[in-house]
Amino acid sequence: QVQLVESGGGLVQAGGSLRLSCAASGRIFSINAMGWYRQAPGKQRELVAAFTSGGSTNYGDSVKGRFTISRDNSKNTVYLQMNSLKPEDTAVYYCHVEYEDISGWARGYWGQGTQVTVSS
Repeated sequence: QVQLVESGGGLVQAGGSLRLSCAASGRIFSINAMGWYRQAPGKQRELVAAFTSGGSTNYGDSVKGRFTISRDNSKNTVYLQMNSLKPEDTAVYYCHVEYEDISGWARGYWGQGTQVTVSS
């Protein structure tokens, strides 16, 4: 079993900042990829930012230059620093992890999501 604990969402005015964190724990042998996705009402879930299995980072086009993903490997935690927030960033933000469990199986897991609301 894997747990993802997300935190840091909330309400902020346009132009403000928020920092999300996601900590993974449980039957994890190694993490291959980890990052953040978001889903706004009536829209598909989309990539925000993620570390790939090769160690590089991917960002959604709409957040490049405003959001920064970072990680603490010792804590199996990723962070998302969101600056210059816009009303269109309003969404539920989900943490996702791809990992190898202690039995050697490759698995993926989604967090429960945290709401980010940006007021104009």
